[in-house]
Amino acid sequence: MVVGFFMILVDSTIVSVATDSIMTGLGTDLGSVIWVTSAYLLAYVVPLLLSGRLGDQFGPRRMYLTGLAVFTLASAACGFAGSAELLIAARVVQGLGAAMMTPQTMAVITRTFPPDKRGTAMSLWGSVAGIALLVGPLAGGFLVGTLGWEWIFFVNVPVGIVAFALAYRLVPQLPTHRHRFDVLGIVLSGLGLFMLVFGLQEGQRYDWGTIAGPISVWSLIIGGLVLLAVFVWWQARTRTEPLMSLQLYRDRNFSLANIGILSMGFAVVGQSIPLMLFAQKSMGLSPLQSALLLAPLAIISGLLAAPVGRLTDRTNPRNLAVFGFTVSCAATFWLGSVATADASMWTVWAPIAVNGLGNAFVWAPLAATATRNLPPQRAGSGAGVYNMTRQVGAVLGSAAVGVLMQSAVAANLGSLGVSGDVEQLTQSAGVLPQSLREPFAQAMGTSLYLPAAMLLVGAIAAACFAAPVREKAPVRG
Repeated sequence: MVVGFFMILVDSTIVSVATDSIMTGLGTDLGSVIWVTSAYLLAYVVPLLLSGRLGDQFGPRRMYLTGLAVFTLASAACGFAGSAELLIAARVVQGLGAAMMTPQTMAVITRTFPPDKRGTAMSLWGSVAGIALLVGPLAGGFLVGTLGWEWIFFVNVPVGIVAFALAYRLVPQLPTHRHRFDVLGIVLSGLGLFMLVFGLQEGQRYDWGTIAGPISVWSLIIGGLVLLAVFVWWQARTRTEPLMSLQLYRDRNFSLANIGILSMGFAVVGQSIPLMLFAQKSMGLSPLQSALLLAPLAIISGLLAAPVGRLTDRTNPRNLAVFGFTVSCAATFWLGSVATADASMWTVWAPIAVNGLGNAFVWAPLAATATRNLPPQRAGSGAGVYNMTRQVGAVLGSAAVGVLMQSAVAANLGSLGVSGDVEQLTQSAGVLPQSLREPFAQAMGTSLYLPAAMLLVGAIAAACFAAPVREKAPVRG
């Protein structure tokens, strides 16, 4: 199941490397290509609550296999798409398949492993995120440069077939739990999440103003928040089974773990955007070289995943998570401080390597703490909430850091008499002129301080975890 989860995360980042090739190959504009990513993320985030509940109803194995089949077929359709419209439509279907799969991976771990053995399994699940962050841009750059942009999607087909065969054979058929579907809750959460995520995702593109007619970015964001507030009120009032049981949040650790994963999702995406721009525009690296900057993070977090998972099972996850968040926070501040135009690869690699150490101590303790007290009949819905929170954090990170980058670039370049439009600067090919590299680098470094601050929020949330109650082994007389 981790193979399928890996495919989902890689597909969230791989398209960014192929932007120019897709524009040229399909004869379209940048706005349409941006929607290739935006449509996927929207279709991925919005149904997560529902797909988690569907896993409880029909079984996580069945939902995972169905989602994997949809994702794989949609990947083939993406590769064969002859126009931007067809590619965007196929990406929507691909996102729906991803939404069907993601909660099931976490739910199967929750239902298969006892709480005191769950950390090791969750460490593998969590480490996939760091590795995918590296593999996505690297694989995208290689495939686009050798076979063409279509192959960033075609490559999912053989991988998807192998993942389907492995899951069909190895994933257990778990008992199902009958549920009544909260139709009004589905509508309210779906519309609310769509409006909120769309507004945050597209805000900078429309300069946080009017989108069309009376519809503005802020009307969508505020309207989405109102609908989500009504959704929460309805979940508290409904007499039948709610889509998202608020009883989940009565577990202190589940609530705090969601704050932690929100900050982690914010930081992972919020770091990658200014880092890649700094590497290519100020350091003069190619997309492939820029992706290699993340190699220490992926390697260290991957190597430490299993040991940290075993520690999670034996010690208090709170201590591990606080350590991880604190180290990642310090490393991100460090990275922001060394972002200069004359920085060497080694200068940048050092804080990124330390960040990999911190990341390794976050994923497993956080996920194990979130799922520790989930009853089996709510494993799917709990996993849906957790993964939705992570994705909303990623969207918030992208939007907030984008605004900060725009402001920092305008401030740093304004004194030079240069228009501080980050979109125009980033769309230009290659490295910036020599006179602009240092102020642009400083702007990207400043932008990294926001995700660092969010990691501090995660550390505070983790510090408030209640100690887990471990089952005592029976005494033999």
